[in-house]
Amino acid sequence: MSPDGRGDTPEGGRSLVSVRDLDRDRIDTILDEAERFQKALDGDGPQQTASNRVLAALFYEPSTRTRLSFESAMQRLGGDTITISEASASSMAKGESLADTVRVVSGYADAIVLRHPRQGSARLAARFADVPVVNAGDGAGEHPTQTLTDLLTIRQASGSLEDATVVVAGDLRYGRTVHSLGLALGIYGANLRLVPTGDLDLPADLEEEIRSRGASIERADAIGDALPQADILYQTRVQEERIEGTGARPETVTLETLREAPAGLKVMHPLPRVGGIDPAVDDSDHAVYFEQARNGLPIRLAVLNQIFGDRS
Repeated sequence: MSPDGRGDTPEGGRSLVSVRDLDRDRIDTILDEAERFQKALDGDGPQQTASNRVLAALFYEPSTRTRLSFESAMQRLGGDTITISEASASSMAKGESLADTVRVVSGYADAIVLRHPRQGSARLAARFADVPVVNAGDGAGEHPTQTLTDLLTIRQASGSLEDATVVVAGDLRYGRTVHSLGLALGIYGANLRLVPTGDLDLPADLEEEIRSRGASIERADAIGDALPQADILYQTRVQEERIEGTGARPETVTLETLREAPAGLKVMHPLPRVGGIDPAVDDSDHAVYFEQARNGLPIRLAVLNQIFGDRS
């Protein structure tokens, strides 16, 4: 690895392609650092550890929270961002490969954040880039920084990640946030209760891997049936952009759904909710999904600081 960090791979340094690249110690370190950034944001702001650095945000799918929180984090660290916001506005519309694109962009930026519709794209990008790559969502694959955001929210809402009981509902087949979250929670011995929408269940090979990492998994037919003694309800939308003609809709979480829920249960959603949670839930003590969205900023500050912050 060169002195400025170029040439880092997921296995060797600062890239973040998959939750599989993180052990428990590194996850805990990122969460602890994110909490320090939360305090800094409430005070004088974070140190300018990315001064004179440039982040390339390559977003080939729509994004609100992920893209804006990365750009906000980079600015707050004193750096700049260059952006591709859609494939049609780049040379990929002319047929340029992703491998060639990241080779070129590596010459313009000190790190790359990539969202792409193809599963495995972030791993490919990290292979060809000369700078660290952060996966901001690769098709139906993973979304590791969203999972770090979710873990921070669970830890702060429940007091601990250890042995948490988490109900996961909605599109479990194509929902990349679910895939990454399950892999991460396995490390902490979580109890997962799955409530898939229709046949959009967790892929069998992924379920086996999550179990092998330490999680227990059971299923319920309805969200209300899964809530007794639960700590977290993690609702997700159906990934319609990856499915043709299913017409499936997740069960809507309402105040009635939560009537028999534990008093301390917290409801999360990676957003957009698209009908998955009734707005009447927003003002309840159960709702933490907007806090969850805000937690994306300190998490991305921590991730970028690990890329830029310890350089001479």
